Amino acid sequence: MRIGELAERTGVSVRALRYYEEQGLLTSERSESGQRHYGDKAVDRVRLIQHLYAAGISSASILEMLPCVVTGEASPHVLTKLHEHRSSVVRQIEDLRETLHQLDSVIAGAVKAHESGVPCPPA
Repeated sequence: MRIGELAERTGVSVRALRYYEEQGLLTSERSESGQRHYGDKAVDRVRLIQHLYAAGISSASILEMLPCVVTGEASPHVLTKLHEHRSSVVRQIEDLRETLHQLDSVIAGAVKAHESGVPCPPA
């Protein structure tokens, strides 16, 4: 598939896909005219890269991890980094759960106030 189709299928901009290639995170084959062509596995790879970026993992760290994703094997150094990133993601999830709990409390209070006829103060 060409870069535009990969962008459409993943929801990632063409510019970001070019950046991923510059960083060595994604590879393509080039046609004689220089157009990029990607295999079907590129969609899953781009989605994985997006998830790792969303977790706050740098492109350099992602680049270190990707061979492990493909082979299932990791050096002790990479394994240590994977554990560190996992711990960071767990902390983010815990923080998000706390935020969700706080939002639920605010919503419940606002619903209760609305049902009792007490208007919420303006923001």
